[in-house]
Amino acid sequence: MTDCLFCRMVAGEIPADVVHETDRTLAFRDINPQAPTHVLVIPKDHHRNLGALAAADPDLLGAVVRAAADVARQEGLVADGGVEPGYRVVTNTGPQAGQSVDHLHLHVLGGRGLGWPPG
Repeated sequence: MTDCLFCRMVAGEIPADVVHETDRTLAFRDINPQAPTHVLVIPKDHHRNLGALAAADPDLLGAVVRAAADVARQEGLVADGGVEPGYRVVTNTGPQAGQSVDHLHLHVLGGRGLGWPPG
């Protein structure tokens, strides 16, 4: 999709601070971080949201989740096999949930205490 911000990042048309990449996923730092660590993980293929990707390509959804876990380890948010110190993964679907780019993206957040409930 030529008008999709994240598709243009995947294509290299728009720069991104890439922290992790596989053949099917891309992870980069959020330009408006909400925590000391705030990385977005996206599928390289365009899928509007979590439900669309789950219906179209469950294997790719698994790859996106694995990439988010890899980013958390890489960023020091979790030790191998452990849960400390911890991190949160968030995805938004639709405008009421705060989705601002219609390309599925997981937010990997950590580096500080994250209260509950969010928002």
